[in-house]
Amino acid sequence: MRRFEDKVVIVTGAGSGMGKATAERFASEGAKVVLVGRQADKLKSVAAGLPSERVLVQQCDVSHEAQVDAMVQKTHETFGRLDVLVNNAGVHAEGDVENTSTQDWRKVMATDVDGVFFASRAALPHLKTAKGSIVNVASVSGTGGDWGMAAYNAAKGAVVNLTRAMALDHGKDGVRVNSVCPSLTRTDMTEEMMSDQALLAKFNERFALQDPAEAEDIAPVIAFLASDDARFVTGVNLPVDGGISASNGQPAQ
Repeated sequence: MRRFEDKVVIVTGAGSGMGKATAERFASEGAKVVLVGRQADKLKSVAAGLPSERVLVQQCDVSHEAQVDAMVQKTHETFGRLDVLVNNAGVHAEGDVENTSTQDWRKVMATDVDGVFFASRAALPHLKTAKGSIVNVASVSGTGGDWGMAAYNAAKGAVVNLTRAMALDHGKDGVRVNSVCPSLTRTDMTEEMMSDQALLAKFNERFALQDPAEAEDIAPVIAFLASDDARFVTGVNLPVDGGISASNGQPAQ
C-alpha cells in the first residue's frame, strides 16, 4: 500500500520501540517521515534504514515548548506541508501517590501530557491546511487503573480525554484526532517487565491472544487511523491490547 505517498508525517519518540516501527511503517507506504527524539544516535540509526530523501532527523525533547515549535517549523520549511502527527514519546514512573516523587510526577506529566499538547498545538495550523490527522499513543493504563502506576495512569488518562476534546474542537477544521491504547508491548521501556517470567505469565493469563504485543503490531493500527481508510473515525481511543479490555476483570475459570 502507498496510502501516504507525498504525505509528511511527524513521529515523536521515533528512536526505538513503537515510534521506530511506526516511522518505518509510514515510510514503507511512501511518506516523508520526521524522526523526533532526544537521542540523536538512535534517530540516526533509524534514519539509516529509510530512504534518505524522505527522512528528516530532529533531535527534540517534546517537554520543551520552544524545541517543539522549532521542530514543527523545520518540518514545514523542509517538506512544505504536514499531514500527520503521531504523538508517541512517553516515559514511565512506578509508585503510588504516597511514593511517587515530585520529580518523577513532573517528568511523566511533562513528556506524556505536555509533549502531546505542545506538538499538537504547533502542528494544528499545518494540519488544518492539509486536512490531516493526529494519532496519540495512549495506553490501556489511560482507560483503567493499575497498581503502583499513579503518575502514568494520570498522564495516559489525560491523553485519552485530550484526544476526545481535540476531536470535537477540530473536526470542523477537517482534522481528525484518535489514539491507540496498547497493553504490554515489547519495547525498551518494558524490557525489565518482559524479563520477569512470573509477571509475564500473569499478563498472558489476561491476554485473549495469550501474548504481549510487538511494536510492529501497533504501527499498522496507527497508520490505519492516520489514513483515509479511517476518514470517518475521530475521537476514538482504540484498544490494541490482545483482548485484555474484553474481560470484566474476573479470573479465568
